Amino acid sequence: MILVPVKNLAQAKQRLGSAMPQSARTQLAQAMTHDVLSAITEWGKMPCAVVTGDGWVRDLAGRLGIEVMADPHDAGETGAIEMATRNCVARGCEFTLVLPADIPLLGMADLDAIAGHRPARGSLLVPAADGRGTNAALRSPADLFPLRFGNDSFLPHMAAARGTDLPCVVIDLPGIALDVDRPEDLPQLALEPGETLAQQFVREFLRREELLPTGSGPA
Repeated sequence: MILVPVKNLAQAKQRLGSAMPQSARTQLAQAMTHDVLSAITEWGKMPCAVVTGDGWVRDLAGRLGIEVMADPHDAGETGAIEMATRNCVARGCEFTLVLPADIPLLGMADLDAIAGHRPARGSLLVPAADGRGTNAALRSPADLFPLRFGNDSFLPHMAAARGTDLPCVVIDLPGIALDVDRPEDLPQLALEPGETLAQQFVREFLRREELLPTGSGPA
């Protein structure tokens, strides 16, 4: 099962505080969540659940036909995934694939690549562009090793995966590598090819703030 943890978006993306007011950060987080969940829904080859306590996200999931695993405590990504993993194990799920809600360039090819490379037993990891974070983590069995998310999660996740003595596949996927956390990520997202909701929002925001030249965008 695909698990997408989403924290309360009213306080989303604090690390973008120097570049955007909170109202814009919330709108951006909503747009990215919509992009990610829509891509998974369109792909449609694995069941998906969003792990959240946010009302806007619950409503979106309902419109898309995605299951909601309630996260009333909003304890963070690690705690949400621990809870959701226990839920998946209790259901007998063969694997879990954790994807964040801030990778708005996620596409069909990325999801196909994960499905095509995942081992029957073992793990698959996709690093963030900086090589520090983990932007996709597949475990089979579903609770093969604990996930601990943060700015430097990739190497600990890889060590834990290899410590299971089962195959650990690492692949680089451009559509998953770009997560939007820092001010410098905004122009990068705007200039990448594509017309996701998040890209449209960021391009308009940067042009309005005169931080992106008029006419800039994907070739």
